[in-house]
Amino acid sequence: MKRVFLFSVIISLSLSVYAQNTYVLVTGVSRYAEQANNLRQTTKDATSFKAVMDKQTPNVSILTSKYANHDNVLAKLSSICKQAKKNDRVVFYFSGHGFPGGIMAYDNPIYYNELTRILASSAARDKVVYVDACHAGSVVKNNGGSYEVVRAAASQDNMIFFMACRGDEYSVEGNWVGAGYFTQSLLKGLRGKADRNGDRAISVIELFKYVYNDVYNRTRKMSIRQHPQLIAPKNCRENILARW
Repeated sequence: MKRVFLFSVIISLSLSVYAQNTYVLVTGVSRYAEQANNLRQTTKDATSFKAVMDKQTPNVSILTSKYANHDNVLAKLSSICKQAKKNDRVVFYFSGHGFPGGIMAYDNPIYYNELTRILASSAARDKVVYVDACHAGSVVKNNGGSYEVVRAAASQDNMIFFMACRGDEYSVEGNWVGAGYFTQSLLKGLRGKADRNGDRAISVIELFKYVYNDVYNRTRKMSIRQHPQLIAPKNCRENILARW
């Protein structure tokens, strides 16, 4: 009996060591402090993305519109990053306005180097960022001909960025589909459409290929073409993002 009990304890400890928790912060701003900046679909984007993440993990937080202000977003992200352990994952999602070098919270800009500095402080195994905003690809900068993630003395070898468009492009809202084109593709992909090999698991590269082709094909005949971007180290591209 004692041996069985001891074996059960060992198994339990092993599972606790290797188990991976995912901590998600979902943010979206439709109504801005400056009403002239209001958007239609971004809060819907955020709530829809949360619904998908709820099926993957119980650790999902959401901030929208006036609650998605600069200080709240960074404080909540910092809290999540501190909570995550070395085998865990941190996910950050944003839908709203963007500008070269950052995203626009309800009240003030959040620069990408603010986000990457907080993400880099976490012990989490990897950090995944999804941004549905104009100029999202500006999370990378040209450094003498090579491109690197905008950061403040931060390691980027475990950061994965899914960005809605290139740094000089706009992210399109779909009036008829009730979501941004990029977010709609993310949702479809994470729900199983991106599963190219049929293993019921969605990897980083599978999701990106699906999202890129879907968004590009739907916008290529429009006046505003959109090219989603993946910024991720090669060693992370087979990481599993979701199971369906």
